[in-house]
Amino acid sequence: MEQQIYLRPMTEEDADVIVAWRNNPELKKFFISQADFTREGHLKWFKTMKESGRACQMMICDKKDGKPLGSVDIKDIDKEHRKGEYGIFIGDEEARGRGIGTEAARLMIQYGFEVLGLHRIYLRALAGNERAIRSYEKAGFKQEGYLYDDVCINGKYVDIVWMAVVNEEKKSED
Repeated sequence: MEQQIYLRPMTEEDADVIVAWRNNPELKKFFISQADFTREGHLKWFKTMKESGRACQMMICDKKDGKPLGSVDIKDIDKEHRKGEYGIFIGDEEARGRGIGTEAARLMIQYGFEVLGLHRIYLRALAGNERAIRSYEKAGFKQEGYLYDDVCINGKYVDIVWMAVVNEEKKSED
């Protein structure tokens, strides 16, 4: 299958589109954090995490025209243990359901292992988000745990699926 997307580093110029996507109720219902996003809050978080090396944020862009379709990141990077938490969302409504999330996950896993030198990339998904869980599995993530009533969203406790992918090539070199 021909590559549909490419990843590029997120910049401050992406703030408005990120904030709009993150506050979209259709997307927001799948986020663990339900807090409203502001431009100022996003830029502060982006600057702090980027400067500290604790996060790597990328924009998912259409290979045909460069249009931003979503965002992917690895955050809470732990350099000592060489691991970080994966996150993604497809903000462009027309881009959903086309396999772009799986492709972006594969690209970000490769980047995390080869460029960031990570050994393990993990994620948390809302248990009811079957579409995302299938996409993560296609990209190589494996379920490691199921956390009952782990987070409280809008006053209701929700289960979390814990998944991870490990750099098996690096494991054999250690």
